[in-house]
Amino acid sequence: MIQKVIKSDEEWQKQLTPEQYRVARGKGTERAFAGEYCEAHDPGLYACVCCGTELFESETKFESGTGWPSFTEPIEEDRIRLEKDYSYGMSRVEVLCNVCDAHLGHVFNDGPAPGGLRYCLNSVSLVLKRTVDSQ
Repeated sequence: MIQKVIKSDEEWQKQLTPEQYRVARGKGTERAFAGEYCEAHDPGLYACVCCGTELFESETKFESGTGWPSFTEPIEEDRIRLEKDYSYGMSRVEVLCNVCDAHLGHVFNDGPAPGGLRYCLNSVSLVLKRTVDSQ
């Protein structure tokens, strides 16, 4: 069972950098090709920057050429939540942390086989928990 993390906006602002808050709590996005994990290849687990919930494994990360870290699937389906997003005149599917409701990015149906999904996420919404093998 998921244990929700609920904090006030003031608490999130104290915990996060202004950019992390803008993206993760304000449903923003970072500039393409500017994020720390866009081209990262270190082994480990990608976790939510807000609550630390492990969301994606580095083995599922792939080069999409879009300018944002992309993954084929979450560690477990219940770690994320998907919601329809009609902002900016577009129809997309938003990816949120299911524990703290942080905005992570969007999912698209143009990923590699076999699943065909591309979880296109903001680096600033994530933290990489590197494994011992990485430098």
